[in-house]
Amino acid sequence: MIYNVHEREYPVPAARLGELLDQVAGPDSPLWPVRHWPPMILDRPLDAGADGGHGPIRYRCTAYQPGHRVEFSFTVPVVKGTHTFSIRDGRQPDSSVLRHVILARPRGLGRVIWPVALRWLHDACLEDLLDHTADSLGHPPRHRARWSPWVRLLRRLGRTRRSAQPDHQHPPVAPGDPAR
Repeated sequence: MIYNVHEREYPVPAARLGELLDQVAGPDSPLWPVRHWPPMILDRPLDAGADGGHGPIRYRCTAYQPGHRVEFSFTVPVVKGTHTFSIRDGRQPDSSVLRHVILARPRGLGRVIWPVALRWLHDACLEDLLDHTADSLGHPPRHRARWSPWVRLLRRLGRTRRSAQPDHQHPPVAPGDPAR
């Protein structure tokens, strides 16, 4: 079973953070870290029934409460379950928390792919998302997330594989990014 949680508190009201959540998909998302990761692209505006994903990860929006919560169900064969973004009030007045949870079961090859590669890439992407959200809110993090050597190697291997088979849907990684 996969239960993976990432969250961060921001010094802004939940309504402000909710505005960013509503823009999670798209090439100019103020939430999704599009500078370093394939953008989340949906086949229509964010709402229940929208299909899409990021990179090879595919999912369908199965629940959406504007400004509060969005749930996606995986449609790839290697994992069955959901990943959900939600917003709640923070511990301090006028603060809020962005939380992302994966609740899923790896299937077939996913039993190997998740612990060896996807978990590490997912964790790095989500920490970048939390940093990017802070930047978009005008409150940059004191300490930015750093990719582990394993994540840098996986990204380098993925870039090598992609260069052998060009995929114009994914933005190129800027020079120097793997050394973050």
